[in-house]
Amino acid sequence: MRFDQTGKISLDGIYTQPDPRAYFTTLRELGYCIPQLAKPYFQQIIGQYRQSRQVAVPTVVDVGCSYGINAALLRCDTTMDDLYDRYTDTERTRQELLERDRELVRSHGSPARFVGLDVSRPALAYASAAGFLDEVVQADLEAREPTARQRALFADADIVISTGCLGYVTGRTLVRVVGSRRDRRPWMAHFVLRMFPFEPIADRLAALGYETMRVDRTFRQRRFASDREQRQVLETMSAAGVDPEGLETDGWLHAQLYVSRPVGTPGPLTFDVDDSMTQKAAR
Repeated sequence: MRFDQTGKISLDGIYTQPDPRAYFTTLRELGYCIPQLAKPYFQQIIGQYRQSRQVAVPTVVDVGCSYGINAALLRCDTTMDDLYDRYTDTERTRQELLERDRELVRSHGSPARFVGLDVSRPALAYASAAGFLDEVVQADLEAREPTARQRALFADADIVISTGCLGYVTGRTLVRVVGSRRDRRPWMAHFVLRMFPFEPIADRLAALGYETMRVDRTFRQRRFASDREQRQVLETMSAAGVDPEGLETDGWLHAQLYVSRPVGTPGPLTFDVDDSMTQKAAR
């Protein structure tokens, strides 16, 4: 078992397979649930953006999208449990999986147009071929500026989301995404592990004219894979001045939701989410 510089186990291998079976088989064992908990918040942000900006089908850019999980949940009205069952313990070929996924996408409308950004070419290829994502951008925007084609795709962004990549991805990537749209800034919603400070990112966004709010609750991401991983993460949190008592000390990584909108955006951003249902999904 390998660990990264934060003390977390390295799961890089599950993001580079030709289909999502290794991803879901591995993460099911860890109780990974953050996309499911994020879903109702993303749905309400999309709805409020549509009403506020009078945009019928907004474009959502998912940063660190991997196999298009957030898009699949949002456009196919499915759940993480459904996806776990769909991709684990199956003898189907990749092509058979894709054909089944395309049928799922065809059977549903979509609340938005989805653009996926990730460094993994195999994951993006699957998500695009399945129809979960409408467009894909394979790039490391921490290392380099987007190309002209990539800027053109980002220029359509209405909402930018993520569920776990921030901390490895920094404000540099977000600035390069939102900076491609000059007429108006997209809204943003990011679920960020508590071990990673969001303040440096919020400061960079403030310089672009954003104000950021934090939703006053935490969200389970997944269970720790081992006692060693938990111990190392707690050490990282302690060094960062973050109190893990009653959260990470209980065996789960926790995230917080940060929503950023341009200063002066009319109307308060409110959420009406049944926490009992989201907590049930996290067990």
